[in-house]
Amino acid sequence: MTQSRQLSVQPLLWTGHSLKVLDQRALPETIVYDEYTDAEGVAEAIRSMRVRGAPAIGIAAAYGVALSALSHYPKPDWQSAIKIDIDHLAASRPTAVNLFWALDKMRAVLQQHPTDPVPTFAKLAVQIHEEDLAANLAMGEHGAKLINASVNVLTHCNAGALATGGHGTALGVIRSLHQRDQLKQVFADETRPWLQGARLTVWELAQDGIPATLIADAAAAWLMKSGQIDWIIVGADRITANGDVANKIGTYSLAVLAKQHGVKLMVAAPSSTLDFSLPSGEHIEIEQRTARELLPECYLETESLVSAWNPVFDVTPAELISAIVTERGVAVDPGINGIAHLQP
Repeated sequence: MTQSRQLSVQPLLWTGHSLKVLDQRALPETIVYDEYTDAEGVAEAIRSMRVRGAPAIGIAAAYGVALSALSHYPKPDWQSAIKIDIDHLAASRPTAVNLFWALDKMRAVLQQHPTDPVPTFAKLAVQIHEEDLAANLAMGEHGAKLINASVNVLTHCNAGALATGGHGTALGVIRSLHQRDQLKQVFADETRPWLQGARLTVWELAQDGIPATLIADAAAAWLMKSGQIDWIIVGADRITANGDVANKIGTYSLAVLAKQHGVKLMVAAPSSTLDFSLPSGEHIEIEQRTARELLPECYLETESLVSAWNPVFDVTPAELISAIVTERGVAVDPGINGIAHLQP
């Protein structure tokens, strides 16, 4: 796998016989890789958010299938065993379409009955990884060209090299702006409850020598009101046929605030995030995670009167989005102009 020029620490390292996954739950204090040699281990790494970010999840799942082939071939039932592992990987997280896109590519190869599946699956997984990096570099340039001015930006969650094959989607655009000397200042939401912005985004930007300012999620409205934000740039976990976007919880709030304050909103995502099988965001399954991620230990007892509602994503309507950027190009005002021309 070609290493990203922008970040020395990679979320996924393929050895040819195992997948090393950077445990992003431990960042920024600790850099530690967990090593997996089977598909079930990779599925657990996805479920537990050791690896996160829609493109990175898809890449990890592809490597998981390669490990499945390595584990089961040439046993007599190797094809059935790989199908079961693919199903387990698909069940690891429901919202990010990149996961299913990558596994569909693997299923297609399996249906071709390869005589020796181990190198076939490994080659395809590496290809998916490398193509994601190339797509991120392309969309970074598309997004920077669209902005074409010196700007202050706000980003939410982590849509950088840590969430992708390298360079990043939203942070890819921000990196390209920085390289063009068009980035005045970048603000990052803390992004509760997992604090991806606080733990990952500002750390990742610092690795590139890009100064970053962390804000509490609730400070975004006042920051926009003060006139300090020109663009909000975020990633996406799924984009439907009408241009609605599922992304980290809190994105919809930012979109509404941006509309109120005249701030533009850009969504940067690879074309693998586009899901033309769904007509609108109303059809997206939103992952609900455990209350344990929100509640103090004292509220987790069975007799507690306190509960928690913990959706991981929300859906931003296309009419609130200024531009959707993929490696294939840009859809300006997708709520009006559509996104059909971005379809692979």
